[in-house]
Amino acid sequence: MKDDIFNDRSTNQRIYDLVRQIPPGRVASYGQIARMVGGGIGPRQVGYALAALKSGTDVPWQRVINAKGHISLPGIGGAIQRHLLLEEGVQFDENDRVDFDRFGWNGSTDADNRPSND
Repeated sequence: MKDDIFNDRSTNQRIYDLVRQIPPGRVASYGQIARMVGGGIGPRQVGYALAALKSGTDVPWQRVINAKGHISLPGIGGAIQRHLLLEEGVQFDENDRVDFDRFGWNGSTDADNRPSND
């Protein structure tokens, strides 16, 4: 069997477990998740893992966006992600960017990590 980090189920599971910790109304970047998971993976691996999720998953994939605060998915996938984030209270500016200072997840599961109502 080929040892390929991009198909490593344990790595993907660690990514999924971490993404499940992001509270509603918060976002994280692909790179942030990669750094937190460790093991030498990069942002693309996080993207590949999230892209491999099946419909109806309990992993809140929509809460992971790019480091510039934008949704990376094109077309209908990006529209769905935007809709899901808006439903959670995440706001986008006039350039379709999310402000990480306001909506970014700091890695905590504390209630103090809720978005401000500015």
